[in-house]
Amino acid sequence: MARARRYKLADTAQQVVGGFLLAGPFVVTEEVWVLAENMTWWHALVTVVVVFGIGYGALYEADDDRDPDREAEFGGVPVRFLSLIAVSYGSVAILALTLTAPDVFVQEEATTAYRAAVTVRMVCVGAIFSVVGAATADSVF
Repeated sequence: MARARRYKLADTAQQVVGGFLLAGPFVVTEEVWVLAENMTWWHALVTVVVVFGIGYGALYEADDDRDPDREAEFGGVPVRFLSLIAVSYGSVAILALTLTAPDVFVQEEATTAYRAAVTVRMVCVGAIFSVVGAATADSVF
């Protein structure tokens, strides 16, 4: 049995660079916010499945050298994958809130709960693209 590969902070740093790089343009695009406003929670759930699928596929299926069974785990899930998912959603959320995008793109008269719901759905959409950047940066470097 091969020894579990030690996960390093540098791995997450690489993911952060790629995740933020591709998240940025989607956070400040009005069309993404309009999509999020018109999505249902079922649509958001499908985007979550897509993000997990892209992330896992990019880390473990596209790279023959990487085996999830040989990586460090937390709760039976590879730490690298958990980090990838956290970075993918976190980078979009951080950018959206830092740039005050919900205040700019969601109707001014909207309630706080409505604005939060649209923001969560927008983060789900943005994470589709962020996970591609994060996984690519992790795999390339």
